[in-house]
Amino acid sequence: MGAVTGYRTSRGVAVLGLVAALVVTLACAVGPRTPGEQAPAPAPAPSSGEPVDGSGTVEEFERDITGAVRLAELYWEQRFTESGQRFEAVGRVLAYSRTGEIACGRQEIPRNNAAYCPAGDFIAYDVNWAVTVFRQIGDAFIFFLLGHEYAHAIQARLGIEHQFTIQSELQADCMAGAYIGDSVQDRQLDLKDGDLDEFRAGLVAVGDDPDQPWFAEGSHGTPEQRIDSFFRGYDRSYTACDLT
Repeated sequence: MGAVTGYRTSRGVAVLGLVAALVVTLACAVGPRTPGEQAPAPAPAPSSGEPVDGSGTVEEFERDITGAVRLAELYWEQRFTESGQRFEAVGRVLAYSRTGEIACGRQEIPRNNAAYCPAGDFIAYDVNWAVTVFRQIGDAFIFFLLGHEYAHAIQARLGIEHQFTIQSELQADCMAGAYIGDSVQDRQLDLKDGDLDEFRAGLVAVGDDPDQPWFAEGSHGTPEQRIDSFFRGYDRSYTACDLT
């Protein structure tokens, strides 16, 4: 993964081969906050200067998070402007480190996860898990993770509703693909040789188990469905994602 409108990631090649231990449910939109409930506070970031697997630092991780969020903001702001709509960026991106540290309404956001909360208009991610993934995988995962979560925020802004969780999740995969693919086309983001195969391998790793019912709450789609959705957006832009 390379340059992002003046932002450059710390490493030239991003490896996205997820191991089974890191397979998690991504981007669950959880319930609304109870009226009067206090907004969540961000968790403390990891200590500065900590080496990451001998190839990066926590500062580099934080720059990748910032760059991925900023690129998503720029991308969707342009899409909204083109359609004559007012764009509002996601309010906050919060790090947490323990289950229960951040909640969306009455539902706690668990460890080893990331989520968009529509009620509080924030994205939250488990910082310890994310740094571990960054250390073992690279920055490509961070761009996909933030792109997928930001897609849920765009769904909320457009008033898109689905009958089943899997519909929302596959659409978010498509939207993440569009944001990455269009950013590459616009030369705001550079992909290195092999990165597309690495995205494909990562999507296989985060696909649902074969025995997961497609209609179950929390279903995200089979590996094949997630790959198809991501690359449909990557190849054909956001118009292929049924944003109506």
